[in-house]
Amino acid sequence: MPSSNSIRDHAGQGATTVAAHRARRRLRADQARQLADLLRHQLLAGGFPDGTLPHETALATDYRASRNTVRQALDLLRAEGLVDRLPGVGTVVVAQKYPHGLDRLMGLAETLREHGRVTNEVRTMGPAPAPAPVAERLHVQPGTDVLYIERLRRLNGLPLSLDLTYIPLDIGTALLGADLENTDVFRLLETITGKRLGHAEITLEAVNADTHSAAVLQAPHGAAVLMLERLTHLSDGRPVDLEFIRFRGDRITMSGLLHRSL
Repeated sequence: MPSSNSIRDHAGQGATTVAAHRARRRLRADQARQLADLLRHQLLAGGFPDGTLPHETALATDYRASRNTVRQALDLLRAEGLVDRLPGVGTVVVAQKYPHGLDRLMGLAETLREHGRVTNEVRTMGPAPAPAPVAERLHVQPGTDVLYIERLRRLNGLPLSLDLTYIPLDIGTALLGADLENTDVFRLLETITGKRLGHAEITLEAVNADTHSAAVLQAPHGAAVLMLERLTHLSDGRPVDLEFIRFRGDRITMSGLLHRSL
């Protein structure tokens, strides 16, 4: 009959083997995620001009990765809806993300003019009492009417963002008859006020799409969307446009150029 010590030793060896196996799986998962990040950057930057990724063997050689790691990385990109596997063809790019810069103050149509036509479906528009947080940001009295606008914005017909906008009514009244379907609010604000826009404070975070946002954006309920909160000021410093913009995360990528100042 085995001694207690030999049983413990055997159990310890088994535990060590299991731990080592789990460690290898974690390492491969980490490597797959790293490779997916590199491939994602390449495909979003147009690094595969014919729309087809190299064969798994070539990727494994180029990135010094195992075939299993390559397959896991491609599975991650497939789960994101960026690539798909076509029999007889290989792994192909099936989705495109559009670049939205964060280092210049521009409207969406200005930002994406090289990628197609931006159109706006005005879903709601009219005066509404300003909630206290909105009033504070726009420097108006709480309960004072502001112009509220909800727009669904499309690029080449595809839903891209749902924009909720608050504008002081003394400026917003002039927007009521404006062509909001085909013109950025930024351009209209500069025309109405006769002043250039100056700067904006922005916050960017990921949030889960609520039922309404998901339906309007034709995205799965609960899917992650990029929420851009932006308070825009005129060149004289007056805040004139508070926006809460929900972007489909699978169709937009945010980028910018940052400088370190000491």
